[in-house]
Amino acid sequence: MNKKSADASSKILVCDYESEISDKLLSKTDESPWEALLRRTIDLVVSSAVLLLSAPLMLLIAVIIRLDSPGPALFRQTRMTKTRRRAKNLSAVLDDQRRQHMAGRPFTFVKFRTMYVDAKQRFPELYAYNYSDDELDTFKFKVLNDPRVTRVGSWLRRTSLDELPNFWNVLKGDMTLVGPRPEIPEMSDYYSGEQLTKFNVKAGVTGPAQVEGRGDLSFKDTVNYDVEYVHKRSLWQDIAILAKTIKAVIIGKGAF
Repeated sequence: MNKKSADASSKILVCDYESEISDKLLSKTDESPWEALLRRTIDLVVSSAVLLLSAPLMLLIAVIIRLDSPGPALFRQTRMTKTRRRAKNLSAVLDDQRRQHMAGRPFTFVKFRTMYVDAKQRFPELYAYNYSDDELDTFKFKVLNDPRVTRVGSWLRRTSLDELPNFWNVLKGDMTLVGPRPEIPEMSDYYSGEQLTKFNVKAGVTGPAQVEGRGDLSFKDTVNYDVEYVHKRSLWQDIAILAKTIKAVIIGKGAF
Protein backbone atom coordinates (compact mmCIF):
# COMPACT_ATOMS: atom_id res chain seq x y z
CA MET A 1 0.00 0.00 0.00
CA ASN A 2 1.45 3.42 -0.98
CA LYS A 3 1.54 6.43 1.33
CA LYS A 4 -1.48 8.15 -0.26
CA SER A 5 -3.62 5.01 0.08
CA ALA A 6 -2.52 4.56 3.69
CA ASP A 7 -3.36 8.20 4.49
CA ALA A 8 -6.77 7.84 2.82
CA SER A 9 -7.52 4.66 4.77
CA SER A 10 -6.46 6.34 7.99
CA LYS A 11 -8.76 9.31 7.34
CA ILE A 12 -11.69 6.96 6.65
CA LEU A 13 -11.10 5.12 9.94
CA VAL A 14 -10.91 8.38 11.89
CA CYS A 15 -14.08 9.69 10.22
CA ASP A 16 -15.94 6.46 10.97
CA TYR A 17 -14.80 6.63 14.61
CA GLU A 18 -15.79 10.30 14.94
CA SER A 19 -19.14 9.61 13.27
CA GLU A 20 -19.88 6.84 15.75
CA ILE A 21 -18.99 9.06 18.69
CA SER A 22 -21.03 11.92 17.22
CA ASP A 23 -24.14 9.76 16.94
CA LYS A 24 -23.79 8.60 20.54
CA LEU A 25 -23.13 12.09 21.86
CA LEU A 26 -26.36 13.29 20.31
CA SER A 27 -28.37 10.22 21.32
CA LYS A 28 -29.13 11.46 24.83
CA THR A 29 -30.77 14.77 25.63
CA ASP A 30 -28.84 17.08 27.92
CA GLU A 31 -30.12 17.51 31.48
CA SER A 32 -32.33 20.52 32.11
CA PRO A 33 -30.61 23.83 33.02
CA TRP A 34 -31.95 23.79 36.59
CA GLU A 35 -30.79 20.21 37.15
CA ALA A 36 -27.35 21.01 35.76
CA LEU A 37 -27.13 24.09 37.99
CA LEU A 38 -28.27 22.16 41.06
CA ARG A 39 -25.85 19.32 40.37
CA ARG A 40 -22.94 21.74 39.92
CA THR A 41 -23.89 23.65 43.06
CA ILE A 42 -23.91 20.42 45.09
CA ASP A 43 -20.56 19.46 43.57
CA LEU A 44 -19.01 22.79 44.57
CA VAL A 45 -20.39 22.77 48.11
CA VAL A 46 -19.55 19.14 48.88
CA SER A 47 -16.09 19.12 47.25
CA SER A 48 -15.11 22.36 49.01
CA ALA A 49 -16.29 21.02 52.37
CA VAL A 50 -14.52 17.66 51.93
CA LEU A 51 -11.24 19.26 50.86
CA LEU A 52 -11.34 21.74 53.75
CA LEU A 53 -12.33 19.29 56.48
CA SER A 54 -10.03 16.50 55.29
CA ALA A 55 -6.98 18.75 54.74
CA PRO A 56 -5.21 17.65 57.97
CA LEU A 57 -5.90 13.98 57.19
CA MET A 58 -4.68 14.35 53.60
CA LEU A 59 -1.49 16.04 54.81
CA LEU A 60 -0.88 13.12 57.18
CA ILE A 61 -1.54 10.59 54.41
CA ALA A 62 0.87 12.41 52.12
CA VAL A 63 3.63 12.22 54.75
CA ILE A 64 2.99 8.50 55.34
CA ILE A 65 3.14 7.77 51.61
CA ARG A 66 6.47 9.58 51.27
CA LEU A 67 7.90 7.68 54.23
CA ASP A 68 6.67 4.31 52.96
CA SER A 69 8.19 4.38 49.47
CA PRO A 70 10.17 6.72 47.18
CA GLY A 71 8.12 9.05 45.00
CA PRO A 72 5.48 11.77 45.20
CA ALA A 73 2.42 11.51 47.44
CA LEU A 74 0.04 12.31 44.60
CA PHE A 75 -0.53 10.31 41.44
CA ARG A 76 -1.55 12.17 38.29
CA GLN A 77 -2.81 10.47 35.16
CA THR A 78 -4.68 11.35 31.98
CA ARG A 79 -8.25 10.08 32.18
CA MET A 80 -11.42 10.71 30.16
CA THR A 81 -14.61 12.48 31.16
CA LYS A 82 -17.69 13.97 29.50
CA THR A 83 -17.17 15.11 25.92
CA ARG A 84 -18.01 18.74 25.17
CA ARG A 85 -21.28 18.99 23.26
CA ARG A 86 -22.05 22.69 23.05
CA ALA A 87 -19.93 23.51 20.01
CA LYS A 88 -21.61 24.66 16.81
CA ASN A 89 -19.98 21.87 14.81
CA LEU A 90 -18.83 18.37 15.66
CA SER A 91 -15.23 19.01 14.61
CA ALA A 92 -14.90 21.34 17.61
CA VAL A 93 -16.62 18.84 19.88
CA LEU A 94 -14.20 16.08 18.90
CA ASP A 95 -11.03 18.18 18.82
CA ASP A 96 -9.43 16.65 21.92
CA GLN A 97 -10.34 13.07 21.03
CA ARG A 98 -9.14 13.31 17.44
CA ARG A 99 -5.55 13.91 18.48
CA GLN A 100 -5.18 10.71 20.48
CA HIS A 101 -8.17 8.64 19.35
CA MET A 102 -9.91 9.16 22.69
CA ALA A 103 -13.48 8.19 23.46
CA GLY A 104 -13.91 11.08 25.91
CA ARG A 105 -12.40 14.46 26.81
CA PRO A 106 -8.98 14.11 28.48
CA PHE A 107 -8.22 15.70 31.84
CA THR A 108 -5.60 15.29 34.56
CA PHE A 109 -6.92 12.91 37.20
CA VAL A 110 -5.40 13.12 40.70
CA LYS A 111 -5.39 10.70 43.62
CA PHE A 112 -2.99 9.50 46.30
CA ARG A 113 -0.23 7.28 44.94
CA THR A 114 -0.79 3.63 45.86
CA MET A 115 1.78 1.99 43.57
CA TYR A 116 5.56 2.02 43.28
CA VAL A 117 6.73 4.83 40.99
CA ASP A 118 8.58 2.36 38.74
CA ALA A 119 5.68 -0.10 38.48
CA LYS A 120 5.40 0.36 34.71
CA GLN A 121 9.08 -0.45 34.21
CA ARG A 122 8.95 -3.43 36.58
CA PHE A 123 5.76 -4.93 35.18
CA PRO A 124 5.45 -3.74 31.54
CA GLU A 125 3.16 -6.65 30.65
CA LEU A 126 0.46 -5.13 32.85
CA TYR A 127 0.46 -1.96 30.73
CA ALA A 128 0.14 -3.48 27.25
CA TYR A 129 -3.67 -2.89 27.09
CA ASN A 130 -4.01 -5.41 24.29
CA TYR A 131 -7.05 -7.63 24.80
CA SER A 132 -9.15 -9.99 22.72
CA ASP A 133 -12.96 -9.97 22.90
CA ASP A 134 -12.87 -13.09 25.06
CA GLU A 135 -10.37 -11.52 27.43
CA LEU A 136 -12.55 -8.41 27.83
CA ASP A 137 -15.38 -10.61 29.13
CA THR A 138 -13.30 -11.52 32.19
CA PHE A 139 -10.61 -8.83 32.31
CA LYS A 140 -10.37 -6.85 35.57
CA PHE A 141 -8.21 -3.78 36.11
CA LYS A 142 -7.62 -4.53 39.77
CA VAL A 143 -6.30 -7.84 41.06
CA LEU A 144 -5.71 -9.23 44.52
CA ASN A 145 -2.14 -9.08 45.78
CA ASP A 146 -1.10 -6.73 42.98
CA PRO A 147 2.74 -6.59 43.13
CA ARG A 148 2.67 -2.95 42.02
CA VAL A 149 0.82 -1.78 45.14
CA THR A 150 2.78 -0.51 48.16
CA ARG A 151 2.03 -1.44 51.78
CA VAL A 152 0.41 1.92 52.49
CA GLY A 153 -1.23 1.84 49.08
CA SER A 154 -3.00 -1.40 49.94
CA TRP A 155 -4.44 0.18 53.08
CA LEU A 156 -5.46 3.35 51.24
CA ARG A 157 -7.31 1.30 48.64
CA ARG A 158 -9.15 -0.80 51.22
CA THR A 159 -10.35 2.35 52.98
CA SER A 160 -10.89 4.33 49.74
CA LEU A 161 -8.85 7.19 51.23
CA ASP A 162 -6.70 7.21 48.09
CA GLU A 163 -9.62 8.84 46.28
CA LEU A 164 -9.85 11.94 48.53
CA PRO A 165 -7.91 14.13 46.03
CA ASN A 166 -10.61 13.32 43.47
CA PHE A 167 -12.64 16.09 45.07
CA TRP A 168 -10.15 18.57 43.59
CA ASN A 169 -11.21 17.29 40.15
CA VAL A 170 -14.84 17.81 41.19
CA LEU A 171 -14.11 21.37 42.33
CA LYS A 172 -12.43 22.11 38.99
CA GLY A 173 -15.42 20.75 37.08
CA ASP A 174 -13.77 17.79 35.36
CA MET A 175 -15.63 15.31 37.57
CA THR A 176 -18.86 15.18 39.53
CA LEU A 177 -19.84 13.38 42.74
CA VAL A 178 -21.71 10.56 41.01
CA GLY A 179 -20.99 9.20 37.55
CA PRO A 180 -19.00 6.53 35.72
CA ARG A 181 -15.44 6.23 37.02
CA PRO A 182 -12.97 8.00 34.68
CA GLU A 183 -11.47 5.73 32.02
CA ILE A 184 -7.87 5.71 30.77
CA PRO A 185 -7.34 6.71 27.09
CA GLU A 186 -5.64 3.38 26.33
CA MET A 187 -9.02 1.65 26.59
CA SER A 188 -10.72 3.88 23.99
CA ASP A 189 -10.45 1.27 21.25
CA TYR A 190 -12.53 -1.14 23.31
CA TYR A 191 -15.55 1.18 23.39
CA SER A 192 -18.04 1.02 20.56
CA GLY A 193 -21.69 1.52 19.80
CA GLU A 194 -23.90 2.00 22.84
CA GLN A 195 -20.90 1.86 25.19
CA LEU A 196 -19.83 5.33 24.03
CA THR A 197 -22.83 6.86 25.82
CA LYS A 198 -20.74 6.49 29.00
CA PHE A 199 -19.03 9.71 27.95
CA ASN A 200 -22.30 11.66 27.78
CA VAL A 201 -21.85 12.56 31.45
CA LYS A 202 -18.96 13.63 33.67
CA ALA A 203 -16.85 11.00 35.38
CA GLY A 204 -17.69 10.57 39.06
CA VAL A 205 -15.97 10.06 42.40
CA THR A 206 -18.41 7.22 42.91
CA GLY A 207 -20.84 5.55 40.58
CA PRO A 208 -22.92 2.47 39.78
CA ALA A 209 -19.94 0.14 39.36
CA GLN A 210 -18.48 1.36 42.66
CA VAL A 211 -21.51 0.11 44.58
CA GLU A 212 -22.15 -3.02 42.51
CA GLY A 213 -18.84 -4.79 42.94
CA ARG A 214 -16.07 -2.33 42.17
CA GLY A 215 -12.82 -4.23 41.56
CA ASP A 216 -14.69 -7.55 41.42
CA LEU A 217 -16.40 -6.51 38.17
CA SER A 218 -15.03 -7.24 34.72
CA PHE A 219 -14.41 -4.44 32.24
CA LYS A 220 -17.58 -5.23 30.30
CA ASP A 221 -19.72 -5.49 33.44
CA THR A 222 -18.44 -2.10 34.57
CA VAL A 223 -19.23 -0.49 31.22
CA ASN A 224 -22.71 -2.04 31.20
CA TYR A 225 -23.46 -0.58 34.63
CA ASP A 226 -22.18 2.81 33.45
CA VAL A 227 -24.31 2.83 30.29
CA GLU A 228 -27.42 1.82 32.24
CA TYR A 229 -26.71 4.64 34.71
CA VAL A 230 -26.47 7.24 31.92
CA HIS A 231 -29.86 6.26 30.50
CA LYS A 232 -31.56 6.35 33.91
CA ARG A 233 -29.62 9.24 35.41
CA SER A 234 -31.42 11.48 37.89
CA LEU A 235 -30.64 13.36 41.09
CA TRP A 236 -32.65 10.82 43.08
CA GLN A 237 -30.61 7.99 41.61
CA ASP A 238 -27.42 9.85 42.52
CA ILE A 239 -28.59 10.24 46.12
CA ALA A 240 -29.28 6.49 46.27
CA ILE A 241 -25.79 5.72 44.91
CA LEU A 242 -24.19 8.07 47.45
CA ALA A 243 -26.02 6.24 50.25
CA LYS A 244 -24.88 2.86 48.89
CA THR A 245 -21.33 4.19 48.61
CA ILE A 246 -21.14 4.70 52.38
CA LYS A 247 -22.05 1.05 52.90
CA ALA A 248 -19.63 -0.10 50.17
CA VAL A 249 -16.75 1.83 51.74
CA ILE A 250 -17.46 0.39 55.18
CA ILE A 251 -17.70 -3.17 53.88
CA GLY A 252 -14.76 -2.72 51.51
CA LYS A 253 -16.03 -5.21 48.94
CA GLY A 254 -14.00 -5.03 45.75
CA ALA A 255 -11.63 -2.44 47.26
CA PHE A 256 -8.09 -3.67 46.67
